[in-house]
Amino acid sequence: MLARFKEFLILAAMSLLPTLLIWLPFFARLKSFWGIPLPDSGMATIVANYDGPLFMVVAKTFYNPELIKNLFQFPLPVEYYAAHFPLFPLLIRAFSFALGYPYAMLAITLASSFLALYFFKRLAEEFVGKGNSLFLTLIFALLPARWLIVRSVGSAEPLFMAAIIASVYFFRKGNFWGAGIWGLVAQLTKSPGILLFVAYFLSLISPELRRISIAPIREWPSVLNLKKTFPIFLIPLSLLSIFILYQIRLGDFLAYFHSGDNIHLFFPPFSIFNYSAPWVGTFWLEEVILVYLLGLLGLANLIRNKENVLSWVTGIFLVSLFFVAHRDLMRYALPAVPFLLISFSPTLVRKEFKIILILLIIPIYLFSLSYISQNVMPISDWAPFL
Repeated sequence: MLARFKEFLILAAMSLLPTLLIWLPFFARLKSFWGIPLPDSGMATIVANYDGPLFMVVAKTFYNPELIKNLFQFPLPVEYYAAHFPLFPLLIRAFSFALGYPYAMLAITLASSFLALYFFKRLAEEFVGKGNSLFLTLIFALLPARWLIVRSVGSAEPLFMAAIIASVYFFRKGNFWGAGIWGLVAQLTKSPGILLFVAYFLSLISPELRRISIAPIREWPSVLNLKKTFPIFLIPLSLLSIFILYQIRLGDFLAYFHSGDNIHLFFPPFSIFNYSAPWVGTFWLEEVILVYLLGLLGLANLIRNKENVLSWVTGIFLVSLFFVAHRDLMRYALPAVPFLLISFSPTLVRKEFKIILILLIIPIYLFSLSYISQNVMPISDWAPFL
């Protein structure tokens, strides 16, 4: 019991301390840090980071078009908010009575970040043992820097990541109820949750392709053992429930697909290199190739090691990246990151990388401050958010 409590404290420190250190210059209202100019609005800078205020709009109105129009002055159509799935806003609303909406949002982000690290450590233990799993979790707490940023502002990503890691952890153990329930949480949090179901379905069907090809259709449920694996269908059912909610609240079953430029998937693949695309806007894109390279190398490691489930989950999320045309590609890559870290774990737990990580802490911190200071929604009237 004492060892478990100590582990919880260490994980809590890994989760909280980097975020608190990022908050510190904003809380202290420093005008600059390391030469980086900082806004003088204090913690409002953290709260106003994209897309936190938009989730608070949903938390306050729960997709009620009239409330959205009357309370908030963002120049956005009401359908735009359909891109912000309901679970994170509902949690904000639930805890707003004690903390208020802005700090409820940050508290849920922090708690979700801890959950993500907790389930990552449990998954990592199965690959590198208990000792190395703690250091691998420390790496995950800091890298990539984009992950540290989203878990330091009001963001649905930490809850989404925690749910994905937990779901995969249980799926690998054959606990399909655990996988299905956490998959449902992921789907209710962000739209790419459906990719988790696709990966699970393919991981189940791929070893049985030969049997399925010769078996009558009526025998397919038996071949796929659907009596045991059916809880994973909670994922698409939860997506269906969201669309039904949109029909009730917004009068549009397919409101998500009518939410404007929130869906950044384009054909043909690699459209991100179209510098004129609205969410790209630059030809300085060479690091995108590095993201693809590291992702595919990690996937190759998982396939070589015959990690069927991790390979399918990582592969499906990586393939989806090829169709994303958005400068912030790393945010879209985050669901694959935990499994890529595990794939590279033989290298990452070595002494040399520990030295490298120490050297990287400063640029990670400076990039986080710089990004957060500029990724701010303009809010002139905070009253509707309080």
